[in-house]
Amino acid sequence: MIFDSHSHYDDSAFDEDRDEVLSGLYDKGIDKVISASSSWDSLEKVLNICHKYSFAYPALGIHPENATDLTSERRPFLEELIAREKPVAIGEIGLDYHYDEPPRDYQKDIFVYQLELAKKHNLPIIVHSRDAAEDTYEIIKAHNPDKKGVIHCFSSSYEMAVKYIDMGYYIGIGGVVTFKNAAKLKDIASRIPLTSILLETDCPYMAPVPFRGKRNDSSLLTYVAEEIASLRGISAEEVIATTHANTCTLFNV
Repeated sequence: MIFDSHSHYDDSAFDEDRDEVLSGLYDKGIDKVISASSSWDSLEKVLNICHKYSFAYPALGIHPENATDLTSERRPFLEELIAREKPVAIGEIGLDYHYDEPPRDYQKDIFVYQLELAKKHNLPIIVHSRDAAEDTYEIIKAHNPDKKGVIHCFSSSYEMAVKYIDMGYYIGIGGVVTFKNAAKLKDIASRIPLTSILLETDCPYMAPVPFRGKRNDSSLLTYVAEEIASLRGISAEEVIATTHANTCTLFNV
């Protein structure tokens, strides 16, 4: 069975058939999913999904694109929510420099604050890092070196992957690894230890080939597992079993 380490089933893309998709996952080989929040409004939506489906585990946090959601007035409520709901991780958190907003310094402040939350509650982190590889790494190294986590939708270099792995972090790999132009990620997926890889969809985004551009869901992770297996010269079953164990270890489920 496959463990999807990163999903967004709260997204409006699933509004018309969310229950149908989620209730059908087990028969398609998916037995666990991490449901990660990304905005203030998504926190409750994620929890509703996880309360309804026992195989869905919540990760609570604010995505860097929505960093302004986490005002100083809201921080106590987030802390209370984490203490009460006991998520398996703090996420999705991190840095995104692809656009000019929110300001980078503000993103950094929110990232550090959420890293401190992870430390306080003894939880792993789910990290988003886009066009911000060095800053993300340096902030984690400075503020959260003893906690573990996953760098989701990994898009940096092999050398950066090794740095994270040396700190005990995992590398999240999803549909992008099946793209023809993803030579760098294919190389990383073939070279880093299999014990450091997590499978993820980031659904409804990042659907693998041959579904690129369409809505993604956890059942399509078989294509990701098969691609990684092909790159490494091993069976898809080994990829699925090892990454499942890795994900259970990281999130303590």
